[in-house]
Amino acid sequence: MTTIPERRRGRRIAVAGRPGGRVRATLEARLLDLSSTGARIEHRNLLRPGFTCTLEFPTSLAKMVLTVQIVRSIVVGTEYTDAGERLLRYESGVCFINLTPEQQKIVEEILEKLTPKGPLGDEGLGDGRLIM
Repeated sequence: MTTIPERRRGRRIAVAGRPGGRVRATLEARLLDLSSTGARIEHRNLLRPGFTCTLEFPTSLAKMVLTVQIVRSIVVGTEYTDAGERLLRYESGVCFINLTPEQQKIVEEILEKLTPKGPLGDEGLGDGRLIM
């Protein structure tokens, strides 16, 4: 009989009662549009409506992290990696949750900064995408 060597570096113990916890992950997203109550983002991982997470703004706009809830999320296309792997591209609408007055003020300042200034609206979001 062949013995399979243990791969774990430390011991593992079953936890009685299965207490809850949180898993936090970083998801790269692009900001497509912004309002005083929420935003639309583009990303490659599934976000389910009702899910609550945080949205970190790019430092070019403001050093701020807001709690958001996913309102809607749809597949808008596919992309392929250099290795040929097919990835889904999603767009999600998020709403801000429990903004403080200071956060609301910063969002309003960002909106003012992004508001097109030229006659043709050629200043502002540029191509409409900012790396988050």
